[in-house]
Amino acid sequence: MSPNLRIALRFLTAKKRAMLMSLSCIVLGVGLFIVTQATTSGFEKFFIRTLLGTDGAMRVEDRIQDTMRSMSAPGGSDFQIRQKEGVKYIEGVEEPQRVIEAVRAFANVRAASAVLRANVMLSSSFKNTDAQVFGVRVDDHIQVSDLGRQIVAGSLENFRLTPSGAIVGRVIADQLQLAVDDWFVINLRGESRRYRVAAIFETGVRDIDKARLYIDLGEARSLLKRPTGATFIQISLFDPEKATPEAARMSEVLQHSVTPWRKREYVWLGVFRALQISSGITVTVFTLIASLAMFNTLAMIVLEKTKDIAILRSMGYERRDVTRIFLWQAAIVLAIGSIAGVLFGAGVTWMIGRVPMQVNTIFKAETFIVTYDVKHYLQAVGTAVVMVMVASLIPARRAARLEPGDIVRGIAQ
Repeated sequence: MSPNLRIALRFLTAKKRAMLMSLSCIVLGVGLFIVTQATTSGFEKFFIRTLLGTDGAMRVEDRIQDTMRSMSAPGGSDFQIRQKEGVKYIEGVEEPQRVIEAVRAFANVRAASAVLRANVMLSSSFKNTDAQVFGVRVDDHIQVSDLGRQIVAGSLENFRLTPSGAIVGRVIADQLQLAVDDWFVINLRGESRRYRVAAIFETGVRDIDKARLYIDLGEARSLLKRPTGATFIQISLFDPEKATPEAARMSEVLQHSVTPWRKREYVWLGVFRALQISSGITVTVFTLIASLAMFNTLAMIVLEKTKDIAILRSMGYERRDVTRIFLWQAAIVLAIGSIAGVLFGAGVTWMIGRVPMQVNTIFKAETFIVTYDVKHYLQAVGTAVVMVMVASLIPARRAARLEPGDIVRGIAQ
């Protein structure tokens, strides 16, 4: 153990209560930072995982219509250039199979599925409700979504064997009081058709479960009077994080609008990001209190240990040695507080993730959804290190400026 560290420990034990107060604030600051980020990120990741499992990583939608402008060359010849401004789109995908074949040429594409979508009115003997019907080839769609794992009643096999079958969202089924094998009516443009509930799915996101049902693509074409085309192509990727650059490349090749999931859900992702920042700022107050307490404690030690500092300086200790002694005190408390805070945060996160709590708002979960991310622990400890060490530097430098002669004469500042 170095002499500076030994002296720092001596000074540290002289102010046990004050140091314990600083230590407790550091523990709370680090721990609560980890807990709030773990809960906020947990719901965010659940939301992202559900959306990727429901709506895919990308969607190929409207075809881009070439917008050409004629220009004349100085020699009198005319030529055309493509305008990037004012790009026009033709709604839907006119040749979905050809687009799917082109999409599968991209290395990151896992699977693709054509979807025909429309707004409809559902009716049962109990009530009516608005919904969106999705026409899909179920064997294709389960490769680009988690629909097969989201079934909570009935089965996909029952859907395959039922020509007029439908897979209905859990909230829709509850609103219309439908169970598997019950019949309901889809109303569209004055035409009504009866369908049987072959299965009920639940994603956990209420906005999806209350508005969506699936029927076979062929049946959807008959219902919507659209013998060809699709509303969009849903795509799943091996690496969803590369969706944005992949979408740009794919749009150029396919001449269709391609929307990555981060752009599609930017509103909700922005909400989660704001919540993370807000909660992080709030719990950082504990770390700020810890830094102020450390500043006050070290300042008091400087005042009480002026004679000791004079002795050290007269023995040959330089100013930087005195600075290190006081910074060592802050570092010791900070190290202990950070370790205890990390353990405290991990423990509270573990307990929160196991406390039964029915969440049924925009999400549906049986417990609080938490996540364990090394980044949260590094951010919590990093914040504590910066704030506490900066606050400790002022009294440490003040102690280093004290001169033995001034201390003896009683004029030290």
